[in-house]
Amino acid sequence: MKFLDHLEEWIIASLMGAATLVVFVAVIHRYLSGLPIPGLQDWLIQINTSWAQELCIYMFVWMAKFGAAYGVRTGIHVGVDVLINLMSERWRNKFIVFGLAAGAVFTAVIGTLGASFVWHMAQTEQTSSDLEMPMWIVYLAVPLGSYLMSFRFLQVMVHFVRTGELPKHDHSHVEGLEEELPAKGGAA
Repeated sequence: MKFLDHLEEWIIASLMGAATLVVFVAVIHRYLSGLPIPGLQDWLIQINTSWAQELCIYMFVWMAKFGAAYGVRTGIHVGVDVLINLMSERWRNKFIVFGLAAGAVFTAVIGTLGASFVWHMAQTEQTSSDLEMPMWIVYLAVPLGSYLMSFRFLQVMVHFVRTGELPKHDHSHVEGLEEELPAKGGAA
């Protein structure tokens, strides 16, 4: 299951890169279409890029769903643990396992409801307005992202039961930057 270790990062990075490229092309197209250059302007006006905004919106929906799974895996997902941290270690551990299991069940239920919705959408002919893409493809982000999030909750729970550790995001750490910078005024 090594390929799942960074699945969310790959999906999110790919979608961000694609969205950036789509927006860049649409903006350049819009700018160049406004230039009064005979031939070029006529040719560019014939090219329809009205679908770019809709595609970017759908890509951001997919990024949000997979970003939530990433948040669970890395410990950056929002959580309120003030009362949990005041408990004795025995009760604290039980509530953490309960919370992680509840998160897994909840997101699995959302994934199942989403899969049911996608199945019913696939039976229709409904398409998006600009892309004319089947809407079930757009909504597929809900079950896929939710099931991945449920899997991540279970992973975190198993890891916690085995080691007693939860993923924690260190805001001061920059991955890939292992050596410290020289002190101010010091030799470079």
